[in-house]
Amino acid sequence: MNQNTSQYAELLTGAVMGIEAKPVSVEINIARGLPAFNIVGLPDASIRESRERIRAAIQHTGCEFPLGRITANLAPGDTRKEGPSFDLSLAVGILAATGQVDPGRAARYLYIGELRLDGTLQPCRGVLPIVSSLKEGLADTVIVPPENGDEAAAAGDMEVLCAATLADVVAFLKEEGQLERRDEHSLVVCEQDGNGLDFADVRGQAVVKRALEVAAAGNHNVLMVGTPGAGKTMLARRVPGILPAMSREEWIEVTKIYSAAGLLQSGEPAPFARPFRTPHHTIGRAGLVGGGCVPMPGEVSLAHRGVLFLDEIPEFNRPALESLREPLESGEIILSRVLGTVRYPARFLLMSAANPCPCGYLLDSGQTCTCDPYRVRRYRSRISGPLLDRIDIHVEVSRPAAGDLLNRVRGEGSREIRDRVLTARQRQKKRLNREIMCTNANMNQAELEEHCRLAQDGDIFMRHSLERLGLSARAFHKVLRVARTIADLEDSPAVSVAHLAEAVSYRCFDRGWI
Repeated sequence: MNQNTSQYAELLTGAVMGIEAKPVSVEINIARGLPAFNIVGLPDASIRESRERIRAAIQHTGCEFPLGRITANLAPGDTRKEGPSFDLSLAVGILAATGQVDPGRAARYLYIGELRLDGTLQPCRGVLPIVSSLKEGLADTVIVPPENGDEAAAAGDMEVLCAATLADVVAFLKEEGQLERRDEHSLVVCEQDGNGLDFADVRGQAVVKRALEVAAAGNHNVLMVGTPGAGKTMLARRVPGILPAMSREEWIEVTKIYSAAGLLQSGEPAPFARPFRTPHHTIGRAGLVGGGCVPMPGEVSLAHRGVLFLDEIPEFNRPALESLREPLESGEIILSRVLGTVRYPARFLLMSAANPCPCGYLLDSGQTCTCDPYRVRRYRSRISGPLLDRIDIHVEVSRPAAGDLLNRVRGEGSREIRDRVLTARQRQKKRLNREIMCTNANMNQAELEEHCRLAQDGDIFMRHSLERLGLSARAFHKVLRVARTIADLEDSPAVSVAHLAEAVSYRCFDRGWI
């Protein structure tokens, strides 16, 4: 290096913000002075620690680490950068600034990757959000570790090159070697298999199975209440198997969330199966809806486009449960911190289960409940009225009869139910005529008035139901949405009294059954 002049290079990478990313310019300046390596531009501790990783990796590659005063700027300086994915861009920037690789050729590419001390590239999180956000206009080619290759290629519209080591990148930039290319995978929408769990295994419970079919068809939230061992968890785990397969757009959304959270196995894209998340009841608010100094997605976002199952929902702490109100209404969660605001999608199907009382046997004809009325009221009050109001379907799960358990004839399977659900959803999509959120549960007020208009007998029935049950305005609209879904399952153009009656029967809390 010529010690009389400063040397400069600039490369491109990205910083993950939620499930999106912002472009980051990695500027390297090497000047005369005592040897030093400083990184500025709001880096976190993991980026500051990368200085020694980069030094060792460059030396193991056989290149020269400069002895001058190195200043690396991650611009813009008001955006927080975190994680080790900046290692590769910083290392190549130093080599470009010192002329060990062609600065012009190096500036053509987007770099993502963590370095080990021996120069090996390690997979990192957030690759898909970065490539998806920066693929238009800023760069045509991205260089990533091999484990992140398929994930990056899934974004499409950008050439993906995979490098196993920093030495491979150097050889490529010197035009002395080639890097492996990854093409966009042919993402075939596969059939939901429910992880091998089939509704045909469920004995009895015809009413509950029907309620879950309605819930899946219209994306309605469900609360199942019943005695211990009645089959609530068994039923909930089979719901993903009757949901339609994800579209490519939904798959990209889900994979971006899992990539941002660092939950992709070995950097591979997420499977097409819809998420099924079952957090433990000890989870806190931040774990459920997301949080942290650098906001990370919570369970509601990890369940996006899938199912969030809260077993024994009264045992969850009250602040965590109350934090579900916003995502249940808006389909997203907004996390505000000093350094900025992050939005994570959170459009999930809520499945929840509870006992009717602390001992669990209040509704059981075979065992005697040992709870006094005060304990029962206190137990039920753990689920607040506003949260309960946001759950479309409340259904009682009774203990299966002996005859049902001993019956060896398999019932209707998930495949047949899924076919009806898919048909009903296609009717909803055609009627609502939009690309996203095209289920009855997501109808706005104008759509509700247009598509759930009642005849005179329907008005009379609902007036009587409102007076007798004391339904809130939100609960009334939930009933109309559920009735519209029931009508779709029967291919009925109008909502009839029979559809309304079935929808009202799924409000057992309001009817005072439990």
